[in-house]
Formats: sequence, C-alpha cells, structure tokens
Amino acid sequence: MEYNSQREKLIIPEYGRNIQKMVAYALTIEDREKRTNAAKYIVSVMASMNPQNHDSSDYMRTLWDHLFIVSDFRLDVDGPYPKPEKDTLERKPDKVLYSDKKIKFRHYGKNIEAIIKEACAFEDSPEKEALVHTIANHLKKSYLNWNRESVDDEVIAHHLNILSDGKLTLSDEQKLTATSDILARNKSRKKKFIPRSKDNSGKRKKRQQ
Repeated sequence: MEYNSQREKLIIPEYGRNIQKMVAYALTIEDREKRTNAAKYIVSVMASMNPQNHDSSDYMRTLWDHLFIVSDFRLDVDGPYPKPEKDTLERKPDKVLYSDKKIKFRHYGKNIEAIIKEACAFEDSPEKEALVHTIANHLKKSYLNWNRESVDDEVIAHHLNILSDGKLTLSDEQKLTATSDILARNKSRKKKFIPRSKDNSGKRKKRQQ
C-alpha cells in the first residue's frame, strides 16, 4: 500500500494529485502546440473545481499562475497571460511601517488631533466658537467613555489647550454637556447592544407576551 507521505509532495493541495500528474504529463509533451492545448485543458479542469469563483475579474489569470506554480515554472506554453516570475513567491513582503507619531492623549485618539489642527486654522468667528465647543464636548464624551466616571470641565479645557498648543480655548460662557447626561447616554447605548439570552438549545428565548 502506498501512503500519501511516500508520494510526491503536493505543490498546491487544493487542486489535488490528479492535476499535479496532468501538469507533469504536459511537461513531457514535446510539441509546443499540443503542450499549450494540454495546458488549456488543465486550466479548464481547475476552473471546474471552483465554479463559485468565476465572477472574479482576475480568476482566469490566477488559474494560469497556479498552473505555472504547479509545474515549478518549467511549463513553456503560449498562455493568455505572461508567466509569473519564480522569485515573486520567494520575495518577502515589504515591511509595514507603523506610525511613530506620539498621541498626547490616547483615550482621545489620533483623529481628534487632526480635527483640532484644522480648527486652529479657522479665523475667529461664531462658527469657530461653535466648532471649539463641539470638539470640547467630544473630548469630554471620550474621556468618560474610556476613563473615569466623572471629569471637571476645567480638565477638558486644559486638555484642549494642550492639544491645540494653546490656540483653542473655551470661553466662560461655553458650558459643556453635563456629565450625568453623557453617562446616561453611554449606559443606554450599552443596553442596546446586549444580546438576549439563549436557552440550552442555543435558540433565542422568545419575549414573554
């Protein structure tokens, strides 16, 4: 009895051993035209194995690339697409560079710093005051959402001053949303996302009428 562990390793297991044998046979065909026709037939068989992927725009090109990979890039045929380079498989992906920009207050996030920077460029006007007030309210909501259960408006005003490098300030007339109102809204949002309990069978329990 022959075990799979004793057989030749499958290059792309998804296509199975028969496809790999067909490719190996195609490599032995000396006539280029016949070899190309054999390659087209193999690709059609590969396509029939995953019909749900036919709608993909680059599906056929992927199949031809896989054909060349299974042949260890030794198959020389007149395909509809250029043969991929072997080193593309061995090449390591480019290193993803992470942002080294430090966030002054992590609980506010990076986006709010960009918004504050844009607000600093506004000329003094009622619209700018309204924008600063909105930003300060957002800071307070974020603070209460990720940090403590209470916060003084003076703390938020101080953080706004730091984030804007002293360019944005809250006037004494500008009052922020009450802490109790923000906490009540946060609790209300959390309740909306609590799933109903399930019974032992895994089905949702019906609400009692």
